[in-house]
Amino acid sequence: MIGALNHVAVVVPDLSKACRLYESAFGCTPSPPVAVPEHGVTVVFIELSNTKIELLEPLGAHSPVRKFLERNPAGGIHHICLEVPDMDEAVDRVAGAGVRVLGDGSAAIGAHGKPVLFLHPRDCLGTLVELEEA
Repeated sequence: MIGALNHVAVVVPDLSKACRLYESAFGCTPSPPVAVPEHGVTVVFIELSNTKIELLEPLGAHSPVRKFLERNPAGGIHHICLEVPDMDEAVDRVAGAGVRVLGDGSAAIGAHGKPVLFLHPRDCLGTLVELEEA
């Protein structure tokens, strides 16, 4: 069911500072920042040869990643994103295994313009898992 690792998401308190770090320390070229108001974040992607790093900064007072930063002021890994070929099949499979889907259980359109949904971290070994239809 799982395809590739699409990205690892890192919440950061200062997106500009994080981009400078990836440029100067690692020689990466960050994408331009994109505001994604429906998810309450501004995102930047760092393209690697085999996956991406997604840098997330809160957008607005009700951003879902704001609480993460309150608990982790320096930022940190927020979630991993796994590609699935068919979202409906993936939801049926994880639900059948007792894994809860967050929200109303239906996919939303993510930062890549593809259907995404999140799985409860308590059911995924303490890790917030995003599924993205590839």
